[in-house]
Amino acid sequence: VQLVESGGGSVQAGGTLRLSCAASGRTYIKWCMGWFRQAPGKEREAVAGLYLGGGSPYYANSVKGRFTISQDSAKNTVYLQMNSLKPEDTAMYYCAAAFLLPTRYARSWYMQSDYPYWGQGTQVTVS
Repeated sequence: VQLVESGGGSVQAGGTLRLSCAASGRTYIKWCMGWFRQAPGKEREAVAGLYLGGGSPYYANSVKGRFTISQDSAKNTVYLQMNSLKPEDTAMYYCAAAFLLPTRYARSWYMQSDYPYWGQGTQVTVS
């Protein structure tokens, strides 16, 4: 599967952005989709995860209540709606895909090593 992110940009604190992750190839598979981010000088961290076959999403504590992950299956696209943005949300944002059983994904959605497919990233800057 190929993943292409878009929607990044520069916003002021308190603003909103919606990131998109368009998937192509093998889209008939119910993937596990994750959003990750990496700020300068920091390690990449998990932000949100969603099993496309259904179920509740997963969020890092730092974004819970502000970010929402969702899907549009007709468009083979996963979104990350980001509200109430803070300067500390500034990072390169990546989407990633994994093919895991939902029970396994529930325990490991935040583990980068479980995702073999990654997009190129989109930059988010909050000032």
